Amino acid sequence: MDESILVCVYYGPNGERLIKRGGKIAKLLQCPLTILTVDPQPENEWDIEKVRYVDRWKELAKEYGGEFMIKYNEKRPVAKVIGEVAKQKNVTQVVIGQTAHSRWEEITKRSFINILLKEIPFVDLHIVSVPRELKEQAGHYERGIRAYLRQEEEGLRLCFDHTDEEQVYDGIFYKEVGTDFDNGIFKFMKGGQTLEVQVVDGWVKNWELNGKDH
Repeated sequence: MDESILVCVYYGPNGERLIKRGGKIAKLLQCPLTILTVDPQPENEWDIEKVRYVDRWKELAKEYGGEFMIKYNEKRPVAKVIGEVAKQKNVTQVVIGQTAHSRWEEITKRSFINILLKEIPFVDLHIVSVPRELKEQAGHYERGIRAYLRQEEEGLRLCFDHTDEEQVYDGIFYKEVGTDFDNGIFKFMKGGQTLEVQVVDGWVKNWELNGKDH
């Protein structure tokens, strides 16, 4: 069977490492390479940090002879988008970064990796861990950014663009270091208290709010 590699990256220090790993595999197997990033925001709302990451990734894609793809303004679950691209490109191997392992994931056994495997059971999955030195340098969470929770049919969704639609809460989102896509902690104010909820793949998963101050 002919091989085809898909590398999934998000904005953070681990992206370049993932592309290099996937590029080496593609070079070894002499097969097609695709680098994919999925973003819920439209391109015109990107900050300079995102633009710099993408510019660097495009350089690496060209260096390894791969195709670079961006899915802008994407509202679907990330795993579904990855699955769709994997089928379109006849992907046989996916390279992805280490994802967050929250208490909620341990209880439900529905981590991002498990969800992804249900979408693309036909591929081999390479999970690249975050170097220890990278964690020590950056801390457990990246710098917080302004974000919102929006009520949708499936539940509460994390979003970064303020619209006229009803926003349930606004607050600060802290993405876990080394994780791909929107996994982390969302903090906000309610009734004079600072609360937090766990976010997995852009969705709030532990809606039993902790009423303690943080």
